[in-house]
Amino acid sequence: MEFLAAHWKHLLLANYAVEPKLLEPFVPAKTKLDLFEGNCFVSLVAFLFDQTKILGIPIPMHRRFEEVNLRFYVVPDRDPSLRAVTFIREIVPRVAIPMIANTLFNENYVATPMSHRFDPSDPRQNGVRFAEYSWGKNLEHRVSAHINRPLELPPQGSLGEFITEHYWGYAKGPKRTLEYRVKHPQWISCLVDDYQIDVDFASVYGKEFGFLNESRPANFLYALGSNVTVSFPASL
Repeated sequence: MEFLAAHWKHLLLANYAVEPKLLEPFVPAKTKLDLFEGNCFVSLVAFLFDQTKILGIPIPMHRRFEEVNLRFYVVPDRDPSLRAVTFIREIVPRVAIPMIANTLFNENYVATPMSHRFDPSDPRQNGVRFAEYSWGKNLEHRVSAHINRPLELPPQGSLGEFITEHYWGYAKGPKRTLEYRVKHPQWISCLVDDYQIDVDFASVYGKEFGFLNESRPANFLYALGSNVTVSFPASL
């Protein structure tokens, strides 16, 4: 049995090219940075958890909630073909989630008020035409996007494929690196031209990321999402 099952919906992904030395202190042991065409990326990712179950059990008040995270990309030394993510910080609105994830997965979750808003698209389509996520004590941080392109599988070898197609996670612990598998079908997605990012990266993710306040993403993606399962963690 998987540890977690859920439907991840309406993902917004703002992808920034950064210097590798920025992320090296955060790289879990026994992994290394995964580069795309020689460039290192960090992504601000906002999405909705829905139909969430833990060990196959729906938990009251924890079925549907937002998450925003800052992540980057690694591969394990033992098999560089396993494309993976690791997180700087993950933000959710429920305090029980950090208690479980930080203890079991060595993650860096924090809880804060959050909200979201979706405007539906043409009913014949699957996505939305507008998505917005807000978080913080006064909902002062916000990322939003108007989606006006058709959704399709990203071209093979594209940056869109690199960003969206990762099926492993690694967490940097005090004594060991934890590994877990994330299963989902390939996501249909599109580039977004009309977006807004109002985030104080320094206060949310650390002063070393403050320069992102004035940076423009290399690209911004919308992904429809899908059902997802996450395995129990194991030591790498």
